[in-house]
Amino acid sequence: MSDASSGMRLDKWLWAARFYKTRALAVEEINLGRVRVGGQPVKPARDVKVGELLTIRTGAVTREVEVKGLSAQRGPAPQAQLLYAETSASITAREAAAEARRLAPEPAAAIEQGRPTKQDRRRLADWERWSVSVDDLDDPG
Repeated sequence: MSDASSGMRLDKWLWAARFYKTRALAVEEINLGRVRVGGQPVKPARDVKVGELLTIRTGAVTREVEVKGLSAQRGPAPQAQLLYAETSASITAREAAAEARRLAPEPAAAIEQGRPTKQDRRRLADWERWSVSVDDLDDPG
């Protein structure tokens, strides 16, 4: 871990803290606005310092973490977890979201054989075929 008074690039810190597999992915996510420092959108080259609050969104999960340390190199996961501390509010919100996803599964997951055929769609909609008969043509009204 480096000196706490100096900062390091945000994209490099996110990579070292193992939020993203590559720095290129970290840069892409920062540019898409999925990483914020103090609630503000930032650029990848912005210096991040110990004590700053980051909001990181990966997929459906949003984490709020406080920077606890800086590291110039990517290490094993237990070492990377020492670089940050997730806030208690973030942990609570993340667990509640996971529970909500567990209780309300994706509706598309129930489909077993994929897209319905035309015949299946007709059956699902209870659609009745109609045709014009000779009797209908003779009756003007």
